[in-house]
Amino acid sequence: MKVHILDDYFDTLRHLPSFKKLADHDVTVWNDHENHIDRLADRLADADAVALFRERTEVGAELIKRLPKLKLVSQRGVYPHVNVPKLTEAGVMLCSARGKSWVSTAAAELAFGLILVAARQLDSQIASARAGNWQAGIGRSLYGRKIGIYGYGELGRMVAGYAKAFGMDVIWWASERSRERALNDGETVAKNRDAFFSDTDVVSLHLRLVEATRGIITANDLGRMKPNSILVNTSRAGLVEPGALRSALDKGRPGVAALDVFEKEPVWDPKNSLISHPRVIPTPHIGFVTEDELDRQFSDIYDQINAYAEGKPINIINPEVQRPQS
Repeated sequence: MKVHILDDYFDTLRHLPSFKKLADHDVTVWNDHENHIDRLADRLADADAVALFRERTEVGAELIKRLPKLKLVSQRGVYPHVNVPKLTEAGVMLCSARGKSWVSTAAAELAFGLILVAARQLDSQIASARAGNWQAGIGRSLYGRKIGIYGYGELGRMVAGYAKAFGMDVIWWASERSRERALNDGETVAKNRDAFFSDTDVVSLHLRLVEATRGIITANDLGRMKPNSILVNTSRAGLVEPGALRSALDKGRPGVAALDVFEKEPVWDPKNSLISHPRVIPTPHIGFVTEDELDRQFSDIYDQINAYAEGKPINIINPEVQRPQS
């Protein structure tokens, strides 16, 4: 099969152990991002299968219409960037591995790393040292402070484990059903939503972005946070009500936002209102970007391509599409 892999910015994938799984295919790896529909369609004109690098490229109706040879889209995780009905209509199968193996240790590590950076003001301390100055302020210890984790999933529980190792008190908030699970597991749940935001020193978001969670963090929530508190978002920017975070930061609550996700990515403008904000510590959506994580993720993606080529597709999202018998 002719396989195209999109958006591998640093030409990482071909150097990882899992890449050998594609040895029997004709593989093209693209190391830049192309969002112009004509140029993208030209690139993929001969593709039998397209492997997506998370959500970096949208697979919409117009692109699908321009790729009559396409048979398979292989990826991992959720797929809000893929027009599944149009793929199905075009007879293109979408395969996407999900489940417990999806938990990203790399994302959990980054979330807690950002907490450390914000608490100890490492960004400004490093900048000060490099500018020929010395100490740039006073940080805060995490021991004995309260972290609020919004979302009682595997990733949130992983971050909670790190926090407990640092001596932090972990407080939870989530849907009613998830709060019940947390209580049954012996965890501490905030007495109400307002207390969750007002009583914690750190709030870390670990929710999937679906219609029910879009804008779930409101201006009122942010306004209840402490002036010296830290908000960490390594999940999705759309979890926060549009415009609410910038306004809240301008008003001084929370004190700092550490963000790995933004509304429109990639963000090229250094003057972007959040990237350039003095109370924001920005990272360019690198939560999952480690060699170990990519090797694990793409191993699943390649398995899906091989299974399709062998006539036994796996992790099918649109089973209405049947692979033609060879």
